[in-house]
Amino acid sequence: MVIIIKQVVKIGGSLFPDYAISLADKLKNTSSVIILGGGEFANLIRRYNEEQDFSDEANHWTAIDCMDIIAKLVNDKVESAKLAFDVDEVKKISDEGFTPIFAVSEFLKAEDPFECSWDITSDSIAAYVAHLLNAKLLIVTNVNGIYTQEPKEPGSTFISKIDATTLLTFQESSIDVMLPSLLLEFGADCYVVNGKFPERVLSLIDDNVNDYNFDYTKIIGE
Repeated sequence: MVIIIKQVVKIGGSLFPDYAISLADKLKNTSSVIILGGGEFANLIRRYNEEQDFSDEANHWTAIDCMDIIAKLVNDKVESAKLAFDVDEVKKISDEGFTPIFAVSEFLKAEDPFECSWDITSDSIAAYVAHLLNAKLLIVTNVNGIYTQEPKEPGSTFISKIDATTLLTFQESSIDVMLPSLLLEFGADCYVVNGKFPERVLSLIDDNVNDYNFDYTKIIGE
């Protein structure tokens, strides 16, 4: 039996370790592939870059290496998961009944789909993989979704639905700068949801759930 991968679940590095490990475990038997953000490891690269001004190439690839580090650590704690290093392995692992955790650095070096830039993070990488797999994209982070400004700022308002074209005008949000452009290019939607509440993520990937009694943001890319 061939299992179709239904969604790419990008788990933000801000949720590592506890929330990320817990959610990855709960994604068993959901036809998901997991991509992990670089978290504090990638943030360290950013801080070092402010002091040393490394090349765009060095920043880009070492930040992606940070994604692999967290992928390997989460995989170590989740018995139902296996590491994948390319798209064929993702499909094979899913067919075997395990949840693929995609360590993307080798794959991206072979494909080289992006310019080297801080505008490209795990969000955009997850969108690219979801496009290749014809799968739904969930961006799982440590806030409920997209806000008009930083959630803690006075007057910040939650946005439940927004089109990617509008999102291009935002100075900053809980997703990376390039993601709205990619969603428009691929004609794809995505969902931004709070991974501190795994049941919210599971609700969004359950075809039998129609009543979502929680905050999340749908980004319209079509």
